[in-house]
Amino acid sequence: MNKNVYLASKPRYEILDGLRGVGALFVVAYHLFETYFGGGPTQPINHGYLAVDFFFVLSGFVVGYAYDDRWSRMSTWNFFKRRLVRLHPLVILGTLFGALMFYLGACGRFPAIAETPWWMVVLVMLWAFTLLPIPPSLDIRGWVETNPLNGPAWSLQWEYLANILYALVFRRLSKKALAVCVGFFALLTITLCLNLDFTGLLAKRSYASYTVVGGWSLTPEQLLVGLTRVLYPFFCGLLISRCGRLIKVRNGFWWCSLAIALLLCMPWMGRGDARWTNGIYEALCILVFFPLIVSVGAGSSVKGVRSSAVNKFLGDISYPLYITHFPLIHLQMAWVDMHHDAPLAMHIFVAVSLYVLAIALAWAAFKLYDLPVRSWLRKKLWPEAISK
Repeated sequence: MNKNVYLASKPRYEILDGLRGVGALFVVAYHLFETYFGGGPTQPINHGYLAVDFFFVLSGFVVGYAYDDRWSRMSTWNFFKRRLVRLHPLVILGTLFGALMFYLGACGRFPAIAETPWWMVVLVMLWAFTLLPIPPSLDIRGWVETNPLNGPAWSLQWEYLANILYALVFRRLSKKALAVCVGFFALLTITLCLNLDFTGLLAKRSYASYTVVGGWSLTPEQLLVGLTRVLYPFFCGLLISRCGRLIKVRNGFWWCSLAIALLLCMPWMGRGDARWTNGIYEALCILVFFPLIVSVGAGSSVKGVRSSAVNKFLGDISYPLYITHFPLIHLQMAWVDMHHDAPLAMHIFVAVSLYVLAIALAWAAFKLYDLPVRSWLRKKLWPEAISK
């Protein structure tokens, strides 16, 4: 049997696509507020960074649903090609957009930008096209990110790793073996959330203790955080897909969207000696609430013309919005740095305008770039199957 033919995509869980869009909207809002409030307890969308952990649960579920029963007809290389076609075109677009916007972010917060020659920006861009982490020697922004041109790409690096682990190891495991692994990964998540520093690495991130913040640098503690953040959510999503224990709820899309909003906007749980309570909250979100939302979203259906339209639009822009918005955040940071005395109304206008612009760019990226590029790649990589 030829395992390199293109297998038609399965029907999608529409609500899950829409919920990814809901999470992306909150990520953009979180980053816009971060310019003014940072990532501390005063941040209005206090736990917006947890949307990434929710995305990992979604991805694990979708990968399991889409590919678990296809390995008798699909090679490992074919799986990798399919995932690259789905994810990588927008990785390249987001990085290119970040390179084009790079010098517009020059300000007091990023002094390294003005000192960076154009050829180094091009070098970093070409490197980042591969999604391989950028070494500290090529940190042209000063935030020690694995992609200084498009920060959110760090989570795609971990998602790629999870896909590789799935294809090489976890797809072969039984449900029981997978459940044992997920249980172990849950312990890692609890260790991180409660700041139980068995490795001696977490002491270096005291600023983010009792949170899961991190994963976007090549330092040992950041690598530990990133690996911990992806393992439980992704493979818990895979386990949910295999078990098929889905929950049907009337108006599931709206209830799940409300739940995501409440969880991401929940204020800080405690300060000082009570800071550990925030770790418990984040552990509950990752271990219990996010998998529950995915189970409800996958088990429910969208009814009504308006609900379907909203859900589809959010699903269409979800990934493009997440992977292309951050260069606009850098632009906002530079504007605020140079106009910190501007009236409050002007700051609000700029933030709202950038928010709307990010959504518009995401829609354009999806319609004008992502869809046609993926279609072209499928025709090039699987011409026999497409011609049929």
